Amino acid sequence: MSKETMKLVANNKKAYHDYFIEEKYEAGLVLHGTEVKSLRMGKCSIKEAFVRIENGEVWIYGMHISPYEKGNLFNRDPLRPKKLLMHKEEIRKLVGKISEKGFTIAPLQVYFKEGRAKIEIGLARGKKLYDKRADIAKKDQRREAEKDFKIKLSH
Repeated sequence: MSKETMKLVANNKKAYHDYFIEEKYEAGLVLHGTEVKSLRMGKCSIKEAFVRIENGEVWIYGMHISPYEKGNLFNRDPLRPKKLLMHKEEIRKLVGKISEKGFTIAPLQVYFKEGRAKIEIGLARGKKLYDKRADIAKKDQRREAEKDFKIKLSH
């Protein structure tokens, strides 16, 4: 079996800033031809996207796939809701978790895995403002420590 090939298309760093990611799931994306071509060219944004479960189906809203330049009449609405493919058991588990207070589903990254478009979604719990401040402070401390370390190495 060959090593899994993965080509990252879009990443959602904002999700890690705004939420604590409890669990991650992989889901397939239901796309149309020209959307796949646009995705292969890396023309995708999930910064404003969110995931909902409706009637036992998982949908992503606000995921922007730019229209394919050579697609003309076959192009679809860049912001149309897209269906995600997941196992029923996983969906049931997510529904149970979301019903708890403070949980939501956030899209984390879009990628191609063995030629198929996939999206990684995370079961997320919202961060409070003080959590975000603590994260920023940690990041600043790490940056300062790295800077000091570089200065010591150069002398």
